[in-house]
Amino acid sequence: MDSQPEADELYPIAVLIDELKHDDLVLRLNAIHRLSTIALALGPERTRDELIPFLDDSVEDEDEVLKAIADELGDFVEYVGGAEYAHVLLPPLEHLAVIEEPLVRDKAVESLNKICEVLSQKQVEDHFIPMVLRLSKADWFTSKVSATGLYCIPYRKSSPGMQQALRQQFGHLVHDETPMVRRQAANNLTKFTKELTTPIIIEEVIPLFQYLASDDQDSVRLLSVPILISIAEEIPKEQQSSHGVLLTSLRNLFEDKSWRVRYMVADKFEGIAKAVHEEVVTRDLVPAFVKLLKDNEAEVRTAIVGQIPRFCALLDRDTILNEVMTSIEDLVSDQSQHVRSALATQVSELAPLLGKEETTAHLLPMFLQMLKDEHPEVRLHIISKLDIVNKVIGIDLLSQSLLPAIVQLAEDKQWRVRLAIIEYIPLLASQLGVKFFDEQLSNLCMGWLGDTVFSIREAATQNLKKLTELFGVAWASESIIPGVLGMGQHPNYLYRMTTCFAISTLASVLNLNIIENSILPMLEGLATDPIPNIRFNVAKSYSVLINTLRRLPAEGTLQDLEKSGGTAPASRRGQELIQQRIIPQLEKLQEDEDADVRYFATNAAGGQTEVMQTSP
Repeated sequence: MDSQPEADELYPIAVLIDELKHDDLVLRLNAIHRLSTIALALGPERTRDELIPFLDDSVEDEDEVLKAIADELGDFVEYVGGAEYAHVLLPPLEHLAVIEEPLVRDKAVESLNKICEVLSQKQVEDHFIPMVLRLSKADWFTSKVSATGLYCIPYRKSSPGMQQALRQQFGHLVHDETPMVRRQAANNLTKFTKELTTPIIIEEVIPLFQYLASDDQDSVRLLSVPILISIAEEIPKEQQSSHGVLLTSLRNLFEDKSWRVRYMVADKFEGIAKAVHEEVVTRDLVPAFVKLLKDNEAEVRTAIVGQIPRFCALLDRDTILNEVMTSIEDLVSDQSQHVRSALATQVSELAPLLGKEETTAHLLPMFLQMLKDEHPEVRLHIISKLDIVNKVIGIDLLSQSLLPAIVQLAEDKQWRVRLAIIEYIPLLASQLGVKFFDEQLSNLCMGWLGDTVFSIREAATQNLKKLTELFGVAWASESIIPGVLGMGQHPNYLYRMTTCFAISTLASVLNLNIIENSILPMLEGLATDPIPNIRFNVAKSYSVLINTLRRLPAEGTLQDLEKSGGTAPASRRGQELIQQRIIPQLEKLQEDEDADVRYFATNAAGGQTEVMQTSP
């Protein structure tokens, strides 16, 4: 009588065993992802007694399956009965932590740390720390590599005696003969330092740092830079000068023979500067910064250029001008385009630090030279950051100096540069004023509407909308609308197409008079255009206009109404225009010989019909 229920209870794990042994990798992976469901069916006790031991024996499989097991076990505490039994999950994860595939090991370490968070001090000392020590003392380097990532959390949760044993063993990993272990120990020493008290850091961590900083492998030495920062952050700045070994090692790292080490120093320069005493910044870091700006490796120069504004923000203006600025200016003509491109993204941020007079004297000549750079990325980055300079020196000075270069870039052969200029125009226009814009930039903006690149034409229509919002509908009716309508008569169909796009984009910022007297007559002419693409874009424009006219008040634009939060009733004239001027045109287009034209015309007319039926 009891045999059947017992068989039913065994069934889930039997199915799992079958699927985990199946030749099909997908089936095995699916079985792993159902582990939590099977554990719920088995209950905590049988999960601990049967499922976990079974998984412990299943570490001979594809790396993808093992990674999935390691991932699942990190969230398995509730299925084994909660935190008091969480230590039973350690054996299978310990086995996974020694696998050759790094992705499996990393996931096992991640899950082990997750489990350690919920363990009690007794569980940590009885189960977790012995496991960490076993991994740390194993013969094979993969075990030791995993072990280096398992020290922080158990250290936090253990007694002083255990903490000392952990620090001692971690020190052995730092001194390991295998470079892979030393690298990972260096990586994790940065985190481990955060768990230690200042006296222990001074007594034990500084010698470990010194050892790593003088390693014969540059891949290890470069990892000592973050350790230096973490040590300096924990030692009060006024005490740093008494630890000469730190400063000696720092100076050695600045001048390391390996460019990879110097690259790491350059990349972390701000972090170093913030962690050390101001005296060290002035005495050691400023000369090192200048030297790195002149480094013979472009990768190092690129990295240090990325630190320019943040490091200079820690210096006074005289130091920047007298000791750093000349080296920065030299980079404008650097042989590497990557260095020049990085400089273009960063140099504008020096303007607030230098002030108006010095920005004009030092930065503006740099900008003018970089705006003529042969590589478009350099020009692009300079343009995109000009607003920072504008806030410091004012638009008059900026426009006088840079306007000729901007006009030249508006016709740049690289479309992304032209696009950046277009996006900058509304900002420039808002500060130049309408008169200057009409005289200097208006023709440029209209010219972009006929660009060969669609993204430029699209951005140009958005630009006109922003300018209309800025200068008003009256200005648009005189300066923009005639040009847009003129394109509707152009023999090139792309210009006529852009007219449709422009109308659709501008609709919400135009008033009833412009729509009635300028826009609708133009669309009526384009509705009979010989090019089907034009005709179906006319139908799309009609659809936008219907939605606009339905809500357009008698005075002002739709956008004015939305900005004010008003609820003015729609103009009766707007409704009449829909019925008398738009719907008849859409009905004609619904009978067009082209299927796409009929489709879009039907959609536009259909939307109107639906609106009429649902209107009160």
